[in-house]
Amino acid sequence: MMATTPGHHAVVTEVDFDRLTRLIDSRRYRSSDAGRVFGLKTELDRRVVVSPDRIPKGAVTMNSRVRVRDLASGVAETYTLVYPDDADIDLNRVSVLAPLGMALLGRSAREVFEFTVPAGTRRMRVERVLYQPEAAGDLHL
Repeated sequence: MMATTPGHHAVVTEVDFDRLTRLIDSRRYRSSDAGRVFGLKTELDRRVVVSPDRIPKGAVTMNSRVRVRDLASGVAETYTLVYPDDADIDLNRVSVLAPLGMALLGRSAREVFEFTVPAGTRRMRVERVLYQPEAAGDLHL
């Protein structure tokens, strides 16, 4: 279960939506990560799809680097939201199929959100989007 700030609609670019839909439809991920793929599909269905040039600069898109703070521990971390093949937690590259990755997609700076992990529910805040491909003109990522 994910929650967002009241009145806020998380967004996703058309490019990310198309790529993520292909990932969801791929036999590879449906067979190996069926539960996570279903979770991603559910999250995508909740997002407002916009063209890359209309995405707010503070929104988290694929390949964005974002600083988040765990509201229970107060610890801040920086992550890059990536496709599953590029994930590497040692490099803070979190997969969009991971609970945190799904929760981050489309969130905005200063937004508080919750997501479920095996140990329970985590509540975090997007402190800052440090890099967003669309804002930087990197539309090929």
